[in-house]
Amino acid sequence: MTEVRVHPHGLCESDQVGAGTRVWAFAHVLPGAKVGKDCNICDGAFVEDGAVLGDNVTVKNSTLVFRGVTCENDVFLGPNVVFTNDLRPRAHIKRGPDSLLLTKVRHGATLGAGVVVVCGTEIGEHAFAAAGAVVTGDVPAHAFVAGNPARQKGWVCECGEPLDASLTCAGCQSVYEHRDDGRGLRRRTA
Repeated sequence: MTEVRVHPHGLCESDQVGAGTRVWAFAHVLPGAKVGKDCNICDGAFVEDGAVLGDNVTVKNSTLVFRGVTCENDVFLGPNVVFTNDLRPRAHIKRGPDSLLLTKVRHGATLGAGVVVVCGTEIGEHAFAAAGAVVTGDVPAHAFVAGNPARQKGWVCECGEPLDASLTCAGCQSVYEHRDDGRGLRRRTA
């Protein structure tokens, strides 16, 4: 089994890190953070206690993942992504961990460079937030969002390509349909 690799200038204080995960220079994983296997935590990233990363999660340079954030398997966090966990922070008021709002990034979602995610939101499976987006509300599965605040601009395939009006991917030819629960799309089965 492949061990966890920590760069000599990286700091991994958690004992809950999966095999094959790499923690690069100046990255810091606090005790109590849960990190899955085969993750890549790049230079200058910060993963706080109480944060959860699934398997095969990429955390690019200078990304901040705070307590209360859960990223499921195969999530991509671009450089300088920032999560919040307190809607009304004040330096003189110390709130306990139970008062923080939870954020969930579902399987296969991508957050581009510089995305800010306001706490208490859920980003659906394979959703894609464009660089610089400010996510202030839930994002449906396979939605493509952009802007400040982030608004849906279209739909994306699991492969990352945009879907056309018939919800078909020009790249891999996958066809999608609306989910029964109204929370985005799912791949159509034969």
